[in-house]
Amino acid sequence: MNNKIQEAADILKAVDGSNKFKGVEEPCGVLRGAQNAWDMLSEEQSQKHISTGSSDLNGILGGGIHCKEVTEIGGVPGVGKTQLGIQLAINVQIPVDYGGLGGKAVYIDTEGSFMVERAYQIAEGCISDIMEYFPYHHDKASSGQQNLQPERFLAGIYYFRICSYTEQIAVINHLEKFLGEHKDVRIVIIDSVTFHFRQDFDDLALRTRVLSGLSLKLMKLSKTYNLAVVLLNQVTTKFTEGSFQLTLALGDSWSHSSTNRLILYWKGNERCAYLDKSPSLPVASTPYAVTGKGVRDAVSSNCKRARIM
Repeated sequence: MNNKIQEAADILKAVDGSNKFKGVEEPCGVLRGAQNAWDMLSEEQSQKHISTGSSDLNGILGGGIHCKEVTEIGGVPGVGKTQLGIQLAINVQIPVDYGGLGGKAVYIDTEGSFMVERAYQIAEGCISDIMEYFPYHHDKASSGQQNLQPERFLAGIYYFRICSYTEQIAVINHLEKFLGEHKDVRIVIIDSVTFHFRQDFDDLALRTRVLSGLSLKLMKLSKTYNLAVVLLNQVTTKFTEGSFQLTLALGDSWSHSSTNRLILYWKGNERCAYLDKSPSLPVASTPYAVTGKGVRDAVSSNCKRARIM
């Protein structure tokens, strides 16, 4: 530890001495990264969001999934986490002419739950919606109808199948190089981020440190490459106040690894989403549905639509 402190002090001295030698009155390189807060707000407000496919779900998320942020989505098996992940991998590719980002997706599959046939169906549903909402625009759009083909949407998903936590660490460490070579990627989805770490990792303290390092790397990548990172998470049981309750996997320490946290749950026979954490949005819940075309608004509602908690 003392060596690291001394090393940091030596670096600062060297930078300070370099500036004096040049005779410039400007802050050292460590401080040159400061941004104007107004510019930050303007940039954030001008950002487009990635649609979830449900206008109600987009509503509680402030327009959809945000770029330059890490969003964690958790829930019980069968509630639609993977469906939402595939939907986002398709929707990020909606051409700019139709209000989308026109980007591509990286899908890191740790459980083998990604189904290419389902991705094809969701792509067809996305194209169907575009043709419905823009019945005349697609003839004039610069992207043209040739880009509105399911095959093109599937070709825009870079898929990694992960079979161990060591492979997961290696792929995330490789992402920076990959994203540098594929600058059109606008979303990275990990489904699920916890699977192998819960199955194979016995040293809990080491697991926490490794995951913290990975989360910091993902946050940095989201900022550097202006993309969204979506972490799908499993649930586990936690004994609290004399009873077992469902909670997202990896415990409270992992909750700091994301900017936003969305919890998917069942209410009767209806799927609902609950925005549990956001730095700028109120806690809220809304129903949603998983249809043949993908994630959409719920037809009926047992939980109040877009309810502010």
